Amino acid sequence: MAVPVDPKLKIVKGDAGYVLEDVPHLADYLSDLPTYPNPLQTNPAYSVVRQYFVHEDDTVTQKIVVHKDSPRGTHFRRAGPRQKVYFEADEVHACIVTCGGLCPGLNTVIREIVCGLYYMYGVTKVLGIEGGYSGFYSRNTIDLTPRIVNDIHKRGGTILGTSRGGHDTSKIVDSIHDRGINQVYIIGGDGTQRGASAIFEEVRRRGLKVAVAGVPKTIDNDIPVIDRSFGFDTAVEEAQRAINAAHVEAESMDNGIGLVKLMGRYSGFIAMYATLASRDVDCCLIPESPFFLEGRGGLFDFIEKRLKEIGHMVLVIAEGAGQDLLSESLQSMNQQDASGNKLLKDVGLWISQRIKDHFAREQKMSINLKYIDPTYMIRAIPSNAADNVYCTLLAQSAVHGAMAGFAGFVVGPVNGRHSYIPFNHITETQNQVVITDRMWARLLSSTNQPSFLNPKDVGKIQKEEEPPTQLLEGENCKDSNFATKDILI
Repeated sequence: MAVPVDPKLKIVKGDAGYVLEDVPHLADYLSDLPTYPNPLQTNPAYSVVRQYFVHEDDTVTQKIVVHKDSPRGTHFRRAGPRQKVYFEADEVHACIVTCGGLCPGLNTVIREIVCGLYYMYGVTKVLGIEGGYSGFYSRNTIDLTPRIVNDIHKRGGTILGTSRGGHDTSKIVDSIHDRGINQVYIIGGDGTQRGASAIFEEVRRRGLKVAVAGVPKTIDNDIPVIDRSFGFDTAVEEAQRAINAAHVEAESMDNGIGLVKLMGRYSGFIAMYATLASRDVDCCLIPESPFFLEGRGGLFDFIEKRLKEIGHMVLVIAEGAGQDLLSESLQSMNQQDASGNKLLKDVGLWISQRIKDHFAREQKMSINLKYIDPTYMIRAIPSNAADNVYCTLLAQSAVHGAMAGFAGFVVGPVNGRHSYIPFNHITETQNQVVITDRMWARLLSSTNQPSFLNPKDVGKIQKEEEPPTQLLEGENCKDSNFATKDILI
């Protein structure tokens, strides 16, 4: 029998080590709320569906590989439509806001939230907040209808505009209350979701009937718990164009080096997957894996050997890699942008110059280096087919959750099943490549690059790294789930 442990965090424990980390509900702090039959029961589109609704006791496990005596572990509430809803269609006044950097799929999420509310639940009042969080109190808004958003998924960027920072919880909640908004859909990364959590806490403190739903967004795929973030699939696919161009340039010149810088401020997932997909990359450098330049076994030594072997090479580097080596950036290491992200120096320009300087100084061989930075080209494109489908499921899951009265949550797939996840799980940590994991070993075997680590460094990293919370035969869960699972509601 499951019993509540912490009412504020909504942690419930059951038999055999079962733990449910539930999300807040309007009924937790508002009494005597009326409920209504879910209109999907009479929706023609759902007439052929054998089971309309998610059972109230359905939960999704965070860890799917266990031993026979293992505890059942942490679970999250399964996403999807419920039999009863806490809002009538005419009562709903929803709003959507996008924050942070651009990412493929933003317009698709906006479109599917609007269309999901309209076609599934009959909601006609949806407001777009322009320019990120500051748009709430700057009075910048746009009415959103299915007609207006009909083809926006074919465009990159976000029709609502975006910005970093501008979060003033009190002003935002004042605006929500003054406008009569009762459903808030917030699309953004971990910093944005921290803001969403603060908005929900203020809403709950004031006792407002407002559901706050977060749709996590980061092109770097560094959001924890969920299988992957939208836009990541598109980014990996588009990165192939830059890598292919670098390979052509390098292969066409004597001692040609093609250097590609990809996104990855703290996590090297894009660089790792793009490298594995390409098979033309000779070396991949990511933030999680330290490397050194000079001396035996260093990067320069490896480049020289590879050029002597095959006459050209392709090097992929994530934007956050090697920041500790940029001695001239030490004064700016603690500076942050408006979203709280650490400001980084351009490691691509830096390392390209260091490579040129090294070979010019050593005079062992003449090199031809071409540097490609496709960052903004990748961020600005529309999402591909896989991400479009994924964005649709995220948006619809968020709509179902808000209509069902869940008041503060983030939606995302956990082991292939969409779930409602507490804000703290998304905002407290970041997902990173585990370099002692088999996926990184696969990359090393693909590129035939050295690890740039000595045994002492490996032992130190193994001690510092905590085991991933979701494992598949010893692998990092995100690595294992990417492009291998059907993402289901």
